[in-house]
Amino acid sequence: MTNQELPVDRNAIALARFDSRIRAAIRPLLTKKVIAEHKRDPLGDHSDALKRVLNYFRRSTTLTPYVLICTKPFCEWRVARLSGERGKAPGFIDVLTFDSEEKAMHAVFLKRVAELMND
Repeated sequence: MTNQELPVDRNAIALARFDSRIRAAIRPLLTKKVIAEHKRDPLGDHSDALKRVLNYFRRSTTLTPYVLICTKPFCEWRVARLSGERGKAPGFIDVLTFDSEEKAMHAVFLKRVAELMND
């Protein structure tokens, strides 16, 4: 190997292929029925399809890391994006506010759905 060549990270290649296959398997599960189920109860007991989607969203390292920030205790929530840098605060993604944590959770769910479908 010359000094110009970089070693191939085969783990990264395998992870990218695996993630691509999982995304392809998750997309058909994202039906209007599943989205409505999440809107009704983001924290409740879910159908198998919604459980699979949520598990993917929670473990994915390729999706944007969104978080909820309570801006007024028990009254107002906003969606923010993690910076990915230690010590750097998350940044709000827009000016929208939500009057319940469940509505904010569903907004994050919809953002992740859009990100997955547009990939």
